[in-house]
Parts: sequence; C-alpha cells; structure tokens
Amino acid sequence: MGHGTSGEAMIVTVVSVPDGGTARISVAEARQRLATDQFLLLDVELPDEEDPAAAADEPVARRLGLEDEDLGWFGRRDESVRAEFLGGAAGFVVPVVHDGDIVQVHALAAERFLVVVHWGRRAGLADAITAQLRRERPSDAVASLFLLLQEALVTFRRAAVRAVLRVEELEDDMFEGRRPEQIYLLSQERRWSARLHHALLPYLQAVEEVITRRMMSPDFPVERQRLALEFQRTARLVLADIESLQDAARRAFASYGSLVAGEQNGVINRLAIVSVIFLPLSFLTGFFGMNFEFLTNRLETRDEFWLLAVGLQLVAVVGSLVLLHRSRIWRRLRDDD
Repeated sequence: MGHGTSGEAMIVTVVSVPDGGTARISVAEARQRLATDQFLLLDVELPDEEDPAAAADEPVARRLGLEDEDLGWFGRRDESVRAEFLGGAAGFVVPVVHDGDIVQVHALAAERFLVVVHWGRRAGLADAITAQLRRERPSDAVASLFLLLQEALVTFRRAAVRAVLRVEELEDDMFEGRRPEQIYLLSQERRWSARLHHALLPYLQAVEEVITRRMMSPDFPVERQRLALEFQRTARLVLADIESLQDAARRAFASYGSLVAGEQNGVINRLAIVSVIFLPLSFLTGFFGMNFEFLTNRLETRDEFWLLAVGLQLVAVVGSLVLLHRSRIWRRLRDDD
C-alpha cells in the first residue's frame, strides 16, 4: 500500500476464521467489511514513524469507520494499560514482551469483529494468533479476543522463565568463580523482573475488574465465563512466574554477598595470622629498644645480643606458628584454600 496519507500508512491484514488464512486488504475494504461481515479479525500494523499531527486529526478508529467518542485512545501511542467495557464492545491496551522489550498492542472486540493494532512488525501477534485460530477454531470474536489476551500472557511467561534460567546460570558460575561482571548481569535481570512486574500487574488488575463485573451479570454466557476463568488462572500463574524470577534474583544477590563475605573472612584470617606472628616481634623490638640500665650496662657482648635480641624473636615466631597450627583459624584458612 502507499504511504501518501495517514490512512494509507496503515497495513490492514484480515485473518480468515476458522482456517487461519491471511490476506492484506485496503483501509476502505476494511471499513466495508467491518460494517457487513459477521465475524472478522483485523490485524492493523501502524508505521513506527508516523506524523503526530495526522494521527491526531484522523484516529485509527475513525479511519476504520468505528465512530465512537470513547475510542479516542484506540491506536494512540504511549497509552497506559486499559481494560474497558464500552457497551457493545470491549477495549484493551495489552502489554506484550517482544525481542527483550515491553510494547503495546491495542485490541477492540465486539460481537462481530476483533481489531488488533500494533506498531511495526515487532509487536505483532498475528502469527501466534493465526496458529491459535487453526488449533482452537473460536466461535466468535470474543473467543478470539481471549486467545489474544492469553497469547500476551504467554509472552510474559516465556520472558520470566528465560530470565530465571539466566539467573540460575549466573548463580552457578558465581560458585565456580566470582567475577565483577556477574553483579552487573544480576542487576540487569533484577531490573528486567521489575519491568515485567510493573507492566503486568496494573494490566491484570484492570482486566480483573472488567471480567469480575461482567461475570456478575446474569446474561454473561457460560462459555465466556469459562474463558474468563481460564484467563484469570493463567494470569495468576504468570504473575507467580515473575515473582519467582524476583525471588531468584534476590537469592542470587544474597549468594553473591555470601561469597564476598567469605572472601573477606579469608583476608581477615590471613591478617590475623600475620598479626600473631609480628606482634611478639614488635614487642621484643620495642622492649630492647628502651634505654634501661640493665640493657645498656649489662648486655655488652655479641653473644648476649644474639641470644636475647635474635634468639627470643625466633622463639616467639616458632611459638606463634605452633599455636596457630593448633588453632581453629589455621584449619579454617587451610580449608578455604
């Protein structure tokens, strides 16, 4: 398609249900089919770089013929997470993990259609949704919406599991040999776990409120109740996976701190050994350096000097080494080595 106007900049792909086939259509054809088809799933790809003024003048909902004053947010960048029931439709701003980043996917579902909007191919779930459609063969657009929401949760679960494995590998490497870059890598994993939790938790809370209100309605179909309960169960499991990642990161930091403390204890033990050896020598040196009458008048020969000044120091060193060899500090130092 061309890129002459903001409307033409959109790439619209229609997904055939239930066989999962795809075909690219024009914006005009998408407007027509949204108004007439009984079951339609559209994947709308917006360019990564779009004129902000044009996007503001012609929102995505208006381009597709979905005239609703409550849909001004739909297809707009940098929206916060959202889950709203809009009478005959439900709108969502869904966080998705893609290529090591958290991006947004906008979804609008009604009885007859499901429209998914993303920016560039980096955030598209079309391939995953197409595969799900071939396997699940949903009966309507709402069932397809739950497939989309489930697939978004799966991206968070995969990211959390991969991060947990990376943290465990780092922890194993630390015990084999501690290196300064390990603490930097652990900090990155801890920050990633915080980003996952920060992106997912508000979204799950918003969706939970909408689903709870709809399930309390007596006209809410039983099949959709099953889909909602399955989504809630998956959401709790994914949130638990992210919390496990946070626990693993904290445990790895504690292990790193324990290794550092152990190394510091070894250094302190070595300093203690040096102190025990040199403390008697310092005492003898200071003692014989004093100008007492006994030292200045009585110790006059070379033999007396070697006997007292050097012999006592040798005895002190040997005695200190014997005591250290029998002490717990020496054994601990030898075991650490």
